[in-house]
Amino acid sequence: MANIINIETSTDCCSVALTADMTVAADFTDMHGRNHAEKVGRFVQQALEEARRQQRKIDAVAVSIGPGSYTGLRIGLSEAKGLAYALGVPLIGVPTLQILATNVMFNHHEINLETRFAPMIDARRMEVFTCVLDMWLHELMPSQPLILTPDSYAELLDKGPLLFMGNAVEKAATVITHPNARFIEGINPLASDMLALSERAFRAGDFIDVAYSTPLYLKEFQATTPRGK
Repeated sequence: MANIINIETSTDCCSVALTADMTVAADFTDMHGRNHAEKVGRFVQQALEEARRQQRKIDAVAVSIGPGSYTGLRIGLSEAKGLAYALGVPLIGVPTLQILATNVMFNHHEINLETRFAPMIDARRMEVFTCVLDMWLHELMPSQPLILTPDSYAELLDKGPLLFMGNAVEKAATVITHPNARFIEGINPLASDMLALSERAFRAGDFIDVAYSTPLYLKEFQATTPRGK
């Protein structure tokens, strides 16, 4: 079992978790807004101190690779790259949408082998970053930016219940009224929920380049001109 520092900064939440022996050995989380640049470095230091206290040698660093907030993803990946380089360990990129699905997969009582998951991250207005996954995290709908309409996911919803989770479910519920849509509120991507995903990647040797890897944005950043300019 690997000792992994997991970093998640894709939304308003900022979290770092030390996972070891398939458990969360330490967890540091801030849910109060986008102050990731201030918080993530301190959380990483606290995780390293806890690893030393528990006499654990770090085997890898994992980071939520996106999609999500452009700024948040850049901050998280930059921190993860620097840490992996300093420790001389491999870097793991964990898809953010899978983190959301895994949270529900392991914690929701209505799960069975036929369950399908539609994680979604708010991309402003009526757009979301989303995909649809089965219990084995195979993509039934590829990761993409999607403008929500009453017909979104219609073909998949016609086939049976679909669980929606993430920070866009409240606005999705105002648009998608299909009887097979199930909206699970209060699910955020957190470092502690990266445990199974980062461990699986470590065992498979599924690493990303410490120098050249980039976040999974799904669409290009569009800068806006400040008012009054």
